[in-house]
Order: sequence, then C-alpha cells, then structure tokens
Amino acid sequence: MKTLHRIISTSLLLIAFLCPGIRVNAQDSYFTVSGSVKDKLTRKPLEYVTISVVDNSIGTVSNADGEFTLKIPKTAHAAFVECSHIGYYSFRIPVKGDNIAGVELLLTPYAAALNAVIIRGWDARYLMQEAVKKIPKNYSPSASQLTGFYRETVQKRRSYINISEALIDMYKTAYTENTEQDRVQVLKGRKLLSQKASDTLAVKLLGGPNLSVFVDIVKNPDVLLDRETLPYFSFKMEDMTQINGRDQYVVTFQPQIIRPYPLYFGTFYIDKESLAFTRAEFRLDMTDRNKVSEMLLKKKPIGLRFRPEEATYVVTYQERDGVSYLSYICNGIKFKCDWHRRLFSTNYAVVSEMVVTDVSMQDVTEISRKEAFRPNQILSDKVMDFYDEDFWGAYNIIEPTESLESAVARLKKQQKNRE
Repeated sequence: MKTLHRIISTSLLLIAFLCPGIRVNAQDSYFTVSGSVKDKLTRKPLEYVTISVVDNSIGTVSNADGEFTLKIPKTAHAAFVECSHIGYYSFRIPVKGDNIAGVELLLTPYAAALNAVIIRGWDARYLMQEAVKKIPKNYSPSASQLTGFYRETVQKRRSYINISEALIDMYKTAYTENTEQDRVQVLKGRKLLSQKASDTLAVKLLGGPNLSVFVDIVKNPDVLLDRETLPYFSFKMEDMTQINGRDQYVVTFQPQIIRPYPLYFGTFYIDKESLAFTRAEFRLDMTDRNKVSEMLLKKKPIGLRFRPEEATYVVTYQERDGVSYLSYICNGIKFKCDWHRRLFSTNYAVVSEMVVTDVSMQDVTEISRKEAFRPNQILSDKVMDFYDEDFWGAYNIIEPTESLESAVARLKKQQKNRE
C-alpha cells in the first residue's frame, strides 16, 4: 500500500476558506436510445446500470433515477443495445438506426440455484491470490485509449454549490505495467458555482479526473490488490450473483490488523470462469477519524474543524472479446465542517464519477505531460461556465438526475442575477 496516501490526496479533498465517447460532428450521423431502467418485480428505478452497444465499446450508465441516453454513431451498425447490472439478468433490445425515446427496460433479478459445493470449495484468500495472478491475462495486454465523461458535485446540506463536468481522454499502458505513464486529458468541460457568500467555504476535488488512474484498483494494486497488502485483510465467501450474464464469486473483506493509516471494508466480484475482477465496492474504516482526516484532508484554514463521516468507492470493469476494461468509477465523501465557538456544524457531500463511453485499441496516442491534467489541478478552475444545452454534442454522458437539473437551473438563475 505504498502509494495509498498519494492516491487519496491527489484524487480527493482540498478544503479551504475560498473566496469564492464518441467523436462525430453532424447530428444526423448518430441516433439515440433513451429511457429508464427498472426492477421488473418492484418497478423501482435502477441506478448505475451499464447500457452498451453489443459487440462494441460504446456505452454509458443510468443515473440515480434510472434514466439514460445512449448516442450511437450510425457507422457502428449497431444491432442490439444491452443493459446489465449486478444481481440481474442482462437484457437486450434491438435497434435499427432510428431514435428510440421513452423506452422502459425491466430487468429480472438473478435468482439461480447456488452450488454450495463449488462455493465452499474455494478458499476466499486463495481465490483472491489466483485472481491477482490472472490480471495480466484478463486485462488489456497493450496500451489503450479511453474516452469518458466525468462529473463532480459538492452539496452543502441538500443544496448543490458546485457542479463540474468534463469529457476526458485517458491513456493507459498495458495492465502488465504500472500507472506512471497513464495520463488524463480534459477535452472540454463546464462548471456552475454558487454565488452566495455563505457558500464560500468550498470543497474542491484535487486532480478529480485522475480518478480513472489512481482508483483503477486492478492496474494500481497498491490500493487493495498488492500482494503485500492482502495479508492486511480477512476474506469471506458470500452467495454468488451474476453480472453481465456471467456468474460471479462474491468475496467480502475487512481489516484484520491496525496500520498507521485507515484500511478498507468492502466486496469484490470475481468472474467465475475467467477469475477477472468485475466489480469492487469498498469504504474507509472510520474507527479512527483522526487517521481518516489525515488521509483525506489536504489543507484547511485555522479554526475550521473537519469531521469525516464516510468515504466510499465503486469500480467496475466490462469484458469485451475476452479482455476486461475499466468501465465506471464512483467516489463519495461525506463530512461535517464547523468553526470553533459555533454551535452547529454543516454537512457536506462530495461525489465524483467517471464512465468510460468508448475504448480504442487502434492508433493509440500517448498523452503528453504538457497536455495531461495534473494531480494538483482543480477541474472547476480549468473549465468554463454552463451556457449551451447542446454542449456535449454527440458525446455520451451520464444523464443528470431530476435533482441535479433543478440545481443547474437554480445556479444559472443565481449567476444571471449576479451579472
């Protein structure tokens, strides 16, 4: 876990008292499929469902309301769009190059009979070790170029005070190499900041788009999968589930020793056939909040008290042609801040998420250091204000939730009144 402190500090918080995938041009060159995804039994919206073109790398995820929009180039000759989610059977819909709007996709929960003998036959720690050994085989053996959409939001109590979004290019070397040459470039982006003086106590994400480098746990094993780190945790086999139509071993883990820094609790999902890591969900151990503060907090003004409440992560990978690629990352941090001598504290929530919308293995070009988004940069300081509803053009994004759309309208109005 050599770079753990670096990972957290470069991709997460700076607190200070501040004053204040698809490149096509013409709209008729692509069509859209949009709608919502729900549980077939309960009819509840399903968030973060993967929606992708079958036999293609184009995709996105549903938002927290279960809604999605997928833009597909007509040159892709797409025949089916597939929806897949943890614990559900995959579902396909046919497409013929025409726009489809308002489609309601109902996913059936996975309830296959479990083979207890197979599950118990695996020792959880041995399974983890074998899955780590197979990383070079299961993930890209050569450099790849990923296109993605990145969003970060800051909420003060229930109100959004900072919304920043960007289209990014990611250059990744082979998964047999480390992340030293992996870089991210911001192609275009936009932001909205609260204009209220009371919101000048702001939280910003340092190096936010670089989440795709530092929290790629398979390529950056120092987070969780380093062989020296595995003995820090105890592992337990749970009931199997299914992702993308494939059976998954489910392994939970928790710290079994005390380190000078906080460790993690979480769950790994490992493909039964290939032993590829398909998904990881983990959270910081909050037992010693002083340790957590030292890890998360980069800087704060004198007199400000910071109390971390939660730090969570989700990382997913998607298999295509026998090779798994990074698909989605979400990081959420909740904390309280207050000044000495003040009676009440203020709740903050910071969420950053990145979805890979396209993958290219051909004509891969390395991103230069000069063009790369540096870990000490802040996205909201590098992009322009919101101004155009068609800002993203043909790029795929994560659709904003209803609450986020309302926040955008409010902040736009606030900004306009200030001008």
